[in-house]
Amino acid sequence: MKVSILGCGWLGLPLAKKLIGQGHVVRGSTTRAEKLSELRQAGIEPLWLQLSPEPKGIGWDYLLDTEVLIVNIPPRLAHTGATFHPAQIEHLATLLKNSSVQRVIYISSTSVYADDNRTAVEDDVTTPEQSAAPALVEAERILQNVGKTWLVLRCGGLMGYERIPAKYVSGKQNIATGHLPVNYLHRDDAIGIIETFLSLPNQAWNQTYNVVSPQHPTRREVYLGSCEPFGYIPPTFEDDASAPYKLISSERLQTHLPYSFLYPNPLYFYYAL
Repeated sequence: MKVSILGCGWLGLPLAKKLIGQGHVVRGSTTRAEKLSELRQAGIEPLWLQLSPEPKGIGWDYLLDTEVLIVNIPPRLAHTGATFHPAQIEHLATLLKNSSVQRVIYISSTSVYADDNRTAVEDDVTTPEQSAAPALVEAERILQNVGKTWLVLRCGGLMGYERIPAKYVSGKQNIATGHLPVNYLHRDDAIGIIETFLSLPNQAWNQTYNVVSPQHPTRREVYLGSCEPFGYIPPTFEDDASAPYKLISSERLQTHLPYSFLYPNPLYFYYAL
């Protein structure tokens, strides 16, 4: 099939390569003109496009002449404010309504859930008012109402390859949250899950799914376990019993999707410098 990926970054580029390897025709966008040649060399039909928040660049019609659109643009809420990302998606939705796109996948985040010391399931957050990241839920809703078959994937913290947990805490002192569970997802599993959904009929779509590894070891276990193999300085811990947490359930995904996680336990993720 024809698949377009809006945002060929850390997840989008290897996803595109995997889909091309499966025989799909892939068109992909980047906001960096110097990256166009890299996309072309990977077999992607490349486009320089931006949502700032209005569409910029030439080739939007070409990108949207596709069966499936995967929306994989980082919202950067801390830098752009709460209204920018929904405005981006609103402009995109206007383009989508008159396009040949049949199905839309929106890559969202488990940051929509608050740290409220419990297990979070998809139905806990269905409106912006219920969310710790209202702008993300507003973006989800815009795409759900665009008149296409849709899929919202709320991904956990994406790790793997050069994204090594120990890298971000090397040498830090008195980390207060070492006893809290992680909600991680290996990039290879994110790609595998998207690929599996593409092969399924529409009955499995029009649904929101939490996409996280089924197991949730503590941050201490994950940080320390990824220090020694790569020479990072182990951090120290001083647990704060009052530190809030959330544990993201992927039970709905595991129940509905015929997919077995490559890395169900973040303690055994594959990393490579």
